[in-house]
Amino acid sequence: FNSVDSCLSSLKNCQSYINTGMEIATHVALDLVESFNDVEDVNSMENVMLEYAAMDRELQHYMTAVEETVNWIKREKPENIPDLKYLVKEKFTALESKNTDSDLQKNEKYIYFKDQVKEMRKQYNGNEAIEQIDEDIAVTQSQMNFICPITQMEMKRPVRNKVCGHTYEEDAILKIIQTRKQQKKKVRCPKIGCSHADVKGSDLVPDEALKRAIDSQNKQ
Repeated sequence: FNSVDSCLSSLKNCQSYINTGMEIATHVALDLVESFNDVEDVNSMENVMLEYAAMDRELQHYMTAVEETVNWIKREKPENIPDLKYLVKEKFTALESKNTDSDLQKNEKYIYFKDQVKEMRKQYNGNEAIEQIDEDIAVTQSQMNFICPITQMEMKRPVRNKVCGHTYEEDAILKIIQTRKQQKKKVRCPKIGCSHADVKGSDLVPDEALKRAIDSQNKQ
């Protein structure tokens, strides 16, 4: 069982490699949108993300099969150790048989990928449309989107709330969450008019698309 635990640790390291691959694929997709590349190029990165999600699911199912088999043996303590390989394969096959395409689209990093590409396109296409009307209005509207509702300053490390979709400066919102936690109080979204009344640190994700838009505007 010690050697099995050691192997499981190695497999968990593989999960971290998959996560890194998905993060790189997301950055490449954002680069493609920012560089006005063809939609097909971005779609190819989405396919890469789905392949990574499939690998992650398969790996997770295998680790689950191993862990459940070991736990069953420890709990039942059979007189003779059964064929571990067969039991694991049986559990793994049962888990894999329930696979659906929708599973992959529920992968957290795939959802993040789709959200960021959408936001990146919105930043680019939105600014393009406004600039055709009035350059000053375009700059003003962009800058308003760049301001943190907490600090009232331009964001340097924007994070998006997955629940309500609003963005804040990372340090600012985390300080509020920490302070309220010590007071045993919930945190209401600082964005005026937002009804979300329970902002959690686990709901915050880096808004890479917005950060790129801010950096691009500053370079201009």
